[in-house]
Amino acid sequence: MRSHKDLDVWKEAMQLVKGVYRLSATLPREETYGLVAQMRRAAVSVPSNIAEGAARDSSKEFIQFLYVSLGSLSELETQLILAKEIFSCDTSSLESTIERLRKMLIGLIKSLRKRGEGGEDFDQPSCS
Repeated sequence: MRSHKDLDVWKEAMQLVKGVYRLSATLPREETYGLVAQMRRAAVSVPSNIAEGAARDSSKEFIQFLYVSLGSLSELETQLILAKEIFSCDTSSLESTIERLRKMLIGLIKSLRKRGEGGEDFDQPSCS
């Protein structure tokens, strides 16, 4: 049985969190409870929801959690745009990671749906 820790999409999401923490540490101190906190929560939500979904009993439930991850990814993308526009942060690397992750999540959702059409259910689906 595979774990969420074996999923490339989860590994990539964990790298995103680390990058967001590094970037947010450079923002002004007065943003600690504002933009910094929101960015960090949204970033942490991405791999957390992948992990929680992977632990569920059905691919249908897993897909729901992957959609929550996609939502958090879009929220984070918006916050990064704000950081770039307000504080002139270089967010290009994180934006590229977000785009890559979005594609990975959508690919995993499509794969799970395709498998589900065959009547199969998977405890721990794999993903590249």
